[in-house]
Amino acid sequence: MASGYGLAGGPSRCFPFWQEVLACYVTNTSAEDDSGKAKCVPVLEDYYECLHHKKEAARTLALQAAYRKQQAQIKRDDAPSAGDIRRMGILDAPLEEKNLKASKWLPHKEIN
Repeated sequence: MASGYGLAGGPSRCFPFWQEVLACYVTNTSAEDDSGKAKCVPVLEDYYECLHHKKEAARTLALQAAYRKQQAQIKRDDAPSAGDIRRMGILDAPLEEKNLKASKWLPHKEIN
């Protein structure tokens, strides 16, 4: 998409960022001296973020991890204990009682 136009015929969503990159390079570099391109790093990073969303994905993962950590620290008053769950008889019940069939592809334990 060198022209900056998407499949629908209009400009791609990142085209404005690309225009910023080009404007920065035109303003800060020349054929003889490209030392000014360091000034364009921030706008180039914005363009790459628009294309790949890596910073957004990293932020989302960090937020999800923080949320899970916070949720794990909340004590539930009505949470069943491990003993309560075992006493239900579901874990040690035979497959027929659980209404399950043993898979030929997955290992399983026969309980008598």
